[in-house]
Amino acid sequence: MKLFFGTIYPEIKIHEEEQQHIVKVLRMKSGETIFLTDGEGHLVKGELELEGKKAVLKNVEIQESLQSNTSKLHIAIAPTKNIDRTEFFVEKATELGIDEITFLITDKSERKQLNIDKIRKQAIAASKQSLRVYFPIINEATKLSEFIKTINPAQTFVAHCDENFERIALNALPIAQDMVVLIGPEGDFSPKEIQMLSEKGIKAVSFGTQRLRTETAGVFVAAHRLSMQGNH
Repeated sequence: MKLFFGTIYPEIKIHEEEQQHIVKVLRMKSGETIFLTDGEGHLVKGELELEGKKAVLKNVEIQESLQSNTSKLHIAIAPTKNIDRTEFFVEKATELGIDEITFLITDKSERKQLNIDKIRKQAIAASKQSLRVYFPIINEATKLSEFIKTINPAQTFVAHCDENFERIALNALPIAQDMVVLIGPEGDFSPKEIQMLSEKGIKAVSFGTQRLRTETAGVFVAAHRLSMQGNH
């Protein structure tokens, strides 16, 4: 299945960059069968036709719209100083089916600037590679204090290392409901932030005895959720 990105409504059109990739990089031929998604659950199948440097879809068949996950996973994570590690998290979490990512600016954040457009393109590439027709939402970086105003504390959990606070085992989280998981920077959330989150009613979650790096923790949560959903 060769999957590409474009628009389906109101018109079926292969994205400009995808057309260039088809023509110049993949060197595909007219007549090949490809699939096109808009990243919002719609999928079409058609016959590729090259018109000079343009690639269009002919003889289109609308495929049955696929359902998104019944419950959503939103990870809000502090970007790492080394941007490669943040990009690794985005790629792997996308492959594992994450629905939304927000980058958090915290007291101990080592990186506060990101190229969100580049990261969104990486998420699209990872979505196509893993044949996802629902692409994850990638939000702009936001301060932790602002972000927590937008979420439901009852469905939000935070991963931190402060043992003075009771922590729930990851296995005990309700996989069947929408969930937001907050993951801090390498130096963890500050004591003030941890106290603030606790006062908001956001429960802490434990990943076990291993201390995970920021991007590893993010991938771990996404993989765990996918595994648990597969068991239901």
